[in-house]
Amino acid sequence: MKEKWNEKYSTDEYFFGKEPNDFFKEAIDSIAPGKALFLGEGEGRNSVYAATLGWEVDALDISEVGKQKANRLAQENNTKINYLVADALEYNYPLETYDAIVMVYFHIQDDLRENFRKNIIASLKPHGIIILLLYDEDHLKNNNGGPQDISFLYTLESVAESYIDLEFQTFAKEEIVRTKKNKHQKSSIIKFIGKKVF
Repeated sequence: MKEKWNEKYSTDEYFFGKEPNDFFKEAIDSIAPGKALFLGEGEGRNSVYAATLGWEVDALDISEVGKQKANRLAQENNTKINYLVADALEYNYPLETYDAIVMVYFHIQDDLRENFRKNIIASLKPHGIIILLLYDEDHLKNNNGGPQDISFLYTLESVAESYIDLEFQTFAKEEIVRTKKNKHQKSSIIKFIGKKVF
């Protein structure tokens, strides 16, 4: 897996671009800065944007090449992030540390989600939020990127069950069309924002 992402990121071009994801940007723009953790952060487009807003940022990914490019992007934006090269499933999450945890198209295999979910919720401060953007199982029929193994995909039901202890602020399934390299791509996605109220 590490080799796959190192290879994908090993070009001068940023694979997903340098601009933050639209859903994430809209969410983070409305929150007072604090301390945030970005999981599966890749080349840093979202974590660097948060840092420019004044957030203290930890980013985590298995790709050393992703870290290099994320740090380069942070320099371009006159800011800093703390980028950790580690496996999110094995990472020792600190308790009640983060005001926000962000996962943009970071997918966990279904049989590994429960322990991971417990760890990240425990790592949130009271009233902290989780921002998720995920591919729904219906995305498989689009055949245009994202996980091709259904065990890595989500449903509204699986997200609701995993994060039922949070206060749901955004929870929706959408069909969207994106343009990448002049090609239109249809995607089936789930948007979720939940707040820790305990």
